[in-house]
Amino acid sequence: MDFELHWGRFDKYPVEKCLSYYSETRKVIPKILELFDNHGVHATWAAVGGLMAENVEEWRHYSPKVLPSYEEKGYSAYSWLDSQKEIFPETLFAPQLVKEILLTKGQELGCHTYAHYYTCEKGQELAQFRADLKAAQNLAEQKFNTKLESLVFPRNQYDPQVLQVAWEEGFRTLRSNPADWFWKHTEVRSFVKRLFRTGDTLIPLGKDSFYPLPEVNAVEGPVLLPTSRLLRPYVGNRISHLQRFSRIKSEMQRTAEKGMVYHLWWHPHNFGHFPKQNLQYLEELLVFFDGLREEYGMKSLNMKETAELVRGN
Repeated sequence: MDFELHWGRFDKYPVEKCLSYYSETRKVIPKILELFDNHGVHATWAAVGGLMAENVEEWRHYSPKVLPSYEEKGYSAYSWLDSQKEIFPETLFAPQLVKEILLTKGQELGCHTYAHYYTCEKGQELAQFRADLKAAQNLAEQKFNTKLESLVFPRNQYDPQVLQVAWEEGFRTLRSNPADWFWKHTEVRSFVKRLFRTGDTLIPLGKDSFYPLPEVNAVEGPVLLPTSRLLRPYVGNRISHLQRFSRIKSEMQRTAEKGMVYHLWWHPHNFGHFPKQNLQYLEELLVFFDGLREEYGMKSLNMKETAELVRGN
């Protein structure tokens, strides 16, 4: 779960037009947690560090001293916040929801960087990325007595150097991209890539979405868990949604039959529109999972638990 609120969308949408969207998102998260608890689903909530803070003052207190130097200034959460005439706290800060996540069985608090850091954009430096991760770890430890061990890269951007930095800063499990060509170098924007990514949710255009447990060096190096499928939300078009939904079920079925891994992900704010319908579809999917667990012994694991299984802990 990429838990980000407006920290993940400030460079795309004006916050003033998203107030009801985030209001519904905040209502839907406890309902998602309830569904997960009812169906024994374990999940990692990769939270942007900023939303763990109570307010802007606390956010600034924990912010790193070394800030990202993107060539495109619009990518910086710090520059964006400084430019705002009015702050809407409900779109940025959610420490109470973080507490609910931590109190729900099987849920892991992960990291989506401190300020939605883009690791492959021009101008940024490894030292800035390291400072960002340290800030997130510090805030989680100071406020929630939690060590963050699982990391999800914003906009799915990463390279071998940032993987090493993440490992050195205590992250043992990282979400990675599928092996398909249209998922490589996500920082390079391409209409063709987007077309194939979207099309692959409807019909097979890439490799199998499921895979065996990764093999890792038991001494050093993070466990990389490729994504299988983004659970795209219902947005009003029932026909295309059911087609995507059917494809996910089919992939889960084959995963269970082969005893492999299926990594489903989405953003909680994806349910901000049509929350009732999206929760209904999610419950339907979890009931389907219940059947796979009963018939094939399929398990639900969060990212940390999966890495522990890989390492034999």
